[in-house]
Amino acid sequence: MQGSKAKNIDEYIKMWPPEIQKRLSKIRKTIKEIVPAAEERISYQMPMMYLDGVLVYFAAFKNHIGFFPTSSGVSKFKSELGEYETTKGTIHLPYDKSIPFDLIRRIVLFRAEENRQRIGAKKNKRANKKVSGGENHLVRPRRSIPRIA
Repeated sequence: MQGSKAKNIDEYIKMWPPEIQKRLSKIRKTIKEIVPAAEERISYQMPMMYLDGVLVYFAAFKNHIGFFPTSSGVSKFKSELGEYETTKGTIHLPYDKSIPFDLIRRIVLFRAEENRQRIGAKKNKRANKKVSGGENHLVRPRRSIPRIA
């Protein structure tokens, strides 16, 4: 699987042995059930789900599937991840253990809500942006650039 570059998640999953394909497909399906509007992408040569920003990555490795819900997703559910090895932004799901699909669902919901709130906060911040004097900031129209004949 190393050295291969998938163009989409289907290609990525097909690169792996059948038992790993089943696990990857089930994780993908679980995420899509929770957030059907999420876009599927390949980023850093791994499957990524995107909705108002990165939701999660997941990827197969030699001894585990890496589930990457960002650092906030790991820290929020740290108390429930005791039996899994974790890093700042990754949960290792070993092949010899069952996948905690209920936990994955809750993490994905948390990440989707976190992204939604972040996008909402950015929109509100832009809408409320003020310049000195308390007046709303107005954008001047762009000047047309003269054409060179």
